[in-house]
Amino acid sequence: MIKLVYICHRRSDFTPEAFYDRWLNVHGPLVKSVAEQIGARRYVQSHKLDTSVNEQLREARGMAEPYDGITEVWWDSMDDLIRAAETEEGQAAMQRLVEDEAEFLDLSKSYIFMTEEHTIFEF
Repeated sequence: MIKLVYICHRRSDFTPEAFYDRWLNVHGPLVKSVAEQIGARRYVQSHKLDTSVNEQLREARGMAEPYDGITEVWWDSMDDLIRAAETEEGQAAMQRLVEDEAEFLDLSKSYIFMTEEHTIFEF
């Protein structure tokens, strides 16, 4: 399997509460509604917890400004993703997702990339 990882940064005109609500309750169902057209097998949102531990972890490593969460989307293969993206329906679905993301994400501060997982351990 391959996975898209999307490190999300909210737009400054959204409070954290409004951002997480919009992401979970509007964008999430939209992604689910187009999953077949884009060939996606799994979709997960990870919302940042409101805890001082986040700041401690970030500062201990000298890391930059925190993000608001991550999205992960899985496909069986890169070929499956490409095949879906080449269809008219897949292209339209992906365009709908990009347009919707621009409504609540600061795309200039977000980051997206494809990955292949390598499990080191699992209990």
